Amino acid sequence: MTLLDPLANALSAIVNAERRGHSEVVVYPASKLIAFTLRTMQKYGYIGEFEYIDDGRWGKLKIQLLGRINKAGVVKPRISIKYRDLQRMPNYIRRYLPSRDIGILIISTSKGVMSHREALEQRIGGVLIAYVY
Repeated sequence: MTLLDPLANALSAIVNAERRGHSEVVVYPASKLIAFTLRTMQKYGYIGEFEYIDDGRWGKLKIQLLGRINKAGVVKPRISIKYRDLQRMPNYIRRYLPSRDIGILIISTSKGVMSHREALEQRIGGVLIAYVY
């Protein structure tokens, strides 16, 4: 089991619940990477509030859905991306997003987990971990 497997499971549970029309979903096991990814998605209005539920084991995340996610997933294999590559929008970025201004790529950087737009503003690169649109 790699680090991205729980994130992949969480994103797929969110997308499946969105398609079924649910208003909330519970994801487990919880992790800091999932929480930081959800915080980035929340910042851009893809999900509502989320809370950590301590169950004595790994913990769970209860996520409020807004019905704004069409597709979300992890990037496998993880791709290291430089700031210059983000500026040029290379082919592997176009592979994950349908259009230039639609959706976000979620990048793990030295300054935390953020969207590709924030990484461009801060002029830093990182590792591509997920996409949402």
